[in-house]
Amino acid sequence: MIDSSTSQLQRARLTRSAALASMSVAVVLVSLKSWASWQTNSTAMLGSLADSALDLAASFATLIGVWIAARPADDDHRFGHGKAEALAAIVQVVLIAVSAAGLAFRGVAMLFGPNETQAAGEGILVSGIAIAATLALISWQKIVVRRTGSVAIKTDHVHYQSDLMLNLAVIAALALDQYAGFTQADPLFGIAIALWLAWGAWNAAREAVDHLMDKEWPDERREEFLRCLARHPELTGVHDLRTRTSGAKDFVQFHAAMNGAMPLRDVHRIMDEIEERIAREFPGVEILIHPDPTGLVNESGVAAEELLPDIEGNVLR
Repeated sequence: MIDSSTSQLQRARLTRSAALASMSVAVVLVSLKSWASWQTNSTAMLGSLADSALDLAASFATLIGVWIAARPADDDHRFGHGKAEALAAIVQVVLIAVSAAGLAFRGVAMLFGPNETQAAGEGILVSGIAIAATLALISWQKIVVRRTGSVAIKTDHVHYQSDLMLNLAVIAALALDQYAGFTQADPLFGIAIALWLAWGAWNAAREAVDHLMDKEWPDERREEFLRCLARHPELTGVHDLRTRTSGAKDFVQFHAAMNGAMPLRDVHRIMDEIEERIAREFPGVEILIHPDPTGLVNESGVAAEELLPDIEGNVLR
């Protein structure tokens, strides 16, 4: 759950710190794994190196994304720049997919061709260091995601979680190949790592696309929002509720029905009261309300459905 007490400035600092930490870890791991790949001639280690190199590129994209997303709304982007995070996540997904494809190709080639690894001890040591560094990074990323809800950091977090499995797989591949005599272990583990990365890329892409396509809030949150509205006594109905999330910013708009004989000044007062109630229960949400006289619905289809009554026909008050 996003920590609603986190200000936009704090959020920007947290997401930048997570992105910089990710880049720093990636630089260290690329250096270590380059040496280990040269020493071991391992397909699994080479795959781990490729993954870390792409981590570095993806982390740079994340840093740019969270920096742009933190910028305030301007004349050309009145809804803010939050979708930059989703775009950064998409860049990461593409890089992960490319990494998986290349690794799978090499694994298959090595499975049916000559395959000789060496210096397994050095490879296992490097993988152990990578696991320790990755555990530290994902622990910090988890805190940042909980406090900010950043989709870019969340995607990076998912990728680095898969890195734990990847490094364990490298250790297993080298150990089986060098110490158990199972020479096919290295390419087989390389192929398994590629499939794991492809699955992670698919899952990470789904949330980023949801943000870019303005997917509605989850049903539970929409229902909670409607319960908040239903507690206002002068509100007689709600229809055409639309919600979306862009980065850390939530947007909601709806048509509010009330007594049509009411003076405009009173309607304006009620709108302000409703917005104040929403601001207390849903901090940071940007609201757009269109008032309608009770019984007037110009929309059709789903947009015309009355939303205040619950599924049993009882008003949620």
